[in-house]
Amino acid sequence: MARTGTDRDAPPPRAGLWARVGDRLVVSGATVGDGGRDGEIVALHHRDGTPPYDVRWSDTGRITLVFPGPDARVQHFPHPPPRGASPS
Repeated sequence: MARTGTDRDAPPPRAGLWARVGDRLVVSGATVGDGGRDGEIVALHHRDGTPPYDVRWSDTGRITLVFPGPDARVQHFPHPPPRGASPS
């Protein structure tokens, strides 16, 4: 399946975990004292923004393919309108 890493204009699904390129994936720590991890979503594998994602981790800078579990959440950020879109 082709990756759609630049597909910012795809509509988000109505329910469940979804993201857009530039959002942040936050994964809770598994044990007491473990702060967890976070990283920037740099590519999507599905047009609707559902997992898996390519994530650049903030602690290592590495990019990995991630299938988020129930301990993960997506922090959404405002995204600029697509090129050529007229302002409302």
